[in-house]
Amino acid sequence: MYPIHFFHRAARLWPDHIAVEHGDEALSYAQLHARVQALAAGLQELDPDFGSRVGICCYNTIDHLVCWLAVLAAGKVWVPLQPMNASAELVRAVGFTRASIVIVQAETAEKLTGAETTFLFSDPAGGPGSTGDLVQKHMGQAPALADMPLDATQAIKFTGGTTGLPKGVMQPYRAWNTNIATQIAAWSLGEGQRYLAAAPITHGTSTYILPTLATGGTLVLLDRPRPEQTLDFLQNARITTTFVPPTVLYMLMELDGVRDADYAHLKNLIYGAGPMRPDAIGRAQDIFGACLASTYGQTEAPQIATMISAEELKDPAKRASVGRETMLSQVEIMNEAGKILRPGETGEIVIRGDLLMTGYWDQPEITAKTLVDGWLHTGDLGQKDEEGYLFIRGRAKEMIITGGFNVYPADVETVMGEHPEIIDCAVYGVPDDKWGEAVHAAVQVRDANAVTGDEIIAFIRERLGPVQTPKSIAFRDSLPRNAIGKLQKNQLAEEHAAAFEKG
Repeated sequence: MYPIHFFHRAARLWPDHIAVEHGDEALSYAQLHARVQALAAGLQELDPDFGSRVGICCYNTIDHLVCWLAVLAAGKVWVPLQPMNASAELVRAVGFTRASIVIVQAETAEKLTGAETTFLFSDPAGGPGSTGDLVQKHMGQAPALADMPLDATQAIKFTGGTTGLPKGVMQPYRAWNTNIATQIAAWSLGEGQRYLAAAPITHGTSTYILPTLATGGTLVLLDRPRPEQTLDFLQNARITTTFVPPTVLYMLMELDGVRDADYAHLKNLIYGAGPMRPDAIGRAQDIFGACLASTYGQTEAPQIATMISAEELKDPAKRASVGRETMLSQVEIMNEAGKILRPGETGEIVIRGDLLMTGYWDQPEITAKTLVDGWLHTGDLGQKDEEGYLFIRGRAKEMIITGGFNVYPADVETVMGEHPEIIDCAVYGVPDDKWGEAVHAAVQVRDANAVTGDEIIAFIRERLGPVQTPKSIAFRDSLPRNAIGKLQKNQLAEEHAAAFEKG
């Protein structure tokens, strides 16, 4: 069974139910399925090879959802291209995966200038070279069925790298099937429930689409919503489940009127993709009720290797935990010698099971270091208690999670090092009430009068986009290093926090 089969079956079971809403537009399961099948047939006409890569660089729309499902139905590999990323990064991803087709919107097309691929415009109204044109041409047709092993790749999602090249995580069919089944069981998803897709489809929302559709639910799409709009939908659109990064929760809790509604319909307010302070969890529970829950995973083990339910989070002692391993995943703590540790001992978090990736696209050496004897080595440090609850203690890889997005310091430092005035630099994360963590940097420059912090920030932003750009730049005569020359980023972060407290 392939992931798309969950949707095919749902279209047979609930043809007249509303599958998706966006603004004033809504499609039933039958209508959505007809468009998906037609576009999938059209994609196969453009490129008949199963397993070829199709990139999608779009914001949240119903046509984006149609494209996403059509890529799966056509037996192709989805490559999400986040429109917020810098142009160079997007073009690099297209070239690196050798994507044969890239679907863009009018407002995202310019960012892909220079990419060598076949472009298709997301426009349900039709016109030459558009998705609507393919749907009209192939309406009533069905795509040829792929016959692929369950280890075949369903998606290539990018995570940071330290070599100057992206790491394309190959998520197989079996990992998607595992995620779908686990999400349905974890959140008791069912017919008539409504999922608010406020996060980008290219990001966290994608792991909730098929679990929702598989059970006869309705996807309610928002496109780059302001916090006020998200709150309005949570209060007035009968939403039962949603996923948000802690950053969004912090923003929602600061809004006027957030306490003026009854959220009894909201069953699962799931936060993830970043840490959330226990005191903030308690405050969110006071506002939204006993619906706050969380998951832990990585791109390499998508979304839900562990989970903690709303009922479990009622216990204040569990608020710092990301829960227990889910039913189809094994999560342990391992030392450097490969020994599984006992409760209370700290080591690296490792994961095993069908949720795992098969490896990194075209990077076998990095794959071999990450997948060892069937275990995914996450690079995260943690410990488990006697009941099996997992507590994350730190990230060995120095990854920064800001606003739900992963930022890898080495990627930013590589770009900073291209500035002619910078001699040495370090990028590090600092706890932040709004973003979960905020990106900051320290630099040693040749001439302090020749460049400003704002100029360095602009330099980085132009090349990497806003997410990876530091919020501030600290100028230093030299950067702290230990006796063997290793950069002491913890010291920089601590000094930054101390300076902030002093005002």
